[in-house]
Amino acid sequence: MRELSTERRALKDRAMKTTIIGHREVSQLLPMHECIKVMEETFRTLARGDALQPQRQVIWLPDKKGALGVMPSYLGTPRAIGSKIITVFPGNLNTHYESHQGAVLLFECDNGKLLALIDASSITAIRTAAVSAVATRMLARPDSTDLAVLGSGTQAAMHIEAMSVVRPIKRVTVWSRNADHAKRFAERESSRHGITVDPVASAQEAVVGSDIVCTTTGSTSPVLMGKWFQPGMHVNAVGASTPAFRELDSEAVARSKLFVDRRESTINEAEDFRAPRREGTIGDAHIRGELGELLLGEVEGRLDRSEITLFKSVGLAVEDLAAAHHIYKKAEASNSGTCLEFSAERENRVDVG
Repeated sequence: MRELSTERRALKDRAMKTTIIGHREVSQLLPMHECIKVMEETFRTLARGDALQPQRQVIWLPDKKGALGVMPSYLGTPRAIGSKIITVFPGNLNTHYESHQGAVLLFECDNGKLLALIDASSITAIRTAAVSAVATRMLARPDSTDLAVLGSGTQAAMHIEAMSVVRPIKRVTVWSRNADHAKRFAERESSRHGITVDPVASAQEAVVGSDIVCTTTGSTSPVLMGKWFQPGMHVNAVGASTPAFRELDSEAVARSKLFVDRRESTINEAEDFRAPRREGTIGDAHIRGELGELLLGEVEGRLDRSEITLFKSVGLAVEDLAAAHHIYKKAEASNSGTCLEFSAERENRVDVG
């Protein structure tokens, strides 16, 4: 009984503090297969209307070198409220820094206490690929084995891992605007996954013959062309999440059966969609459905093996919130993270006025 009482006191003491969780612990507490399940349930919750998902607020530096994004959200299941605050510096590719850096702030909904402050770069990397995996599970042909990845950064690596969870990937081709990066990436990921990863000289060479294509670049102009598409292909387009960036040409979008993470976000933020719509190539009705609607069976996905399917992701705050909640609960159960007295309790304050 004394040991139990000590354990309860320890849990209560932890509950009164804020948990700080860094990138190494995020990777341990949010393995890809678990994150995929969390994202599936998150999109079901969003589609049921049990979530609040305002559009992100983005402020660009005057020189356009980088931006600050604020992404608040609420989930009814699991009940949580929070925000991701993150900087985006595309030029960090050749530095020691990630292009996305920041924190996810997780609060509880009864008294508004700050429960956790969690590394956002790691959450973003894992949950983005996990959402693509959910879309791939729903839309790609079950026997898809050949994967093409455009880009050689963090998201490229995470997408190989995520695709391998949901499809029997046997071969990967990778293209990067920097051939040396592609070569090093291929060597590293081949060893990591025990599969063949081949660097190729052009995006077209990577795409042709592939069953699944993932675009993970920071490009401001199209790198994936619709004329390269072949019957039965599935595409996950994740690299362009604001109007400043674009990865797909208009033909690529027009030829595809298009699904999105959220209509409002796609229409207002995704240049991959906005550009062909401005041209008159497509209209808003070209969006067949949201991922959550697909999961709930409210819209139909792939109808035959020859259809070309496209999942356009811009990234949603509810994804970060759900991942943060999952991480926090596992950290609490395993006594992970660093607990700090981040703010004083009311009994230690003096009310004024």
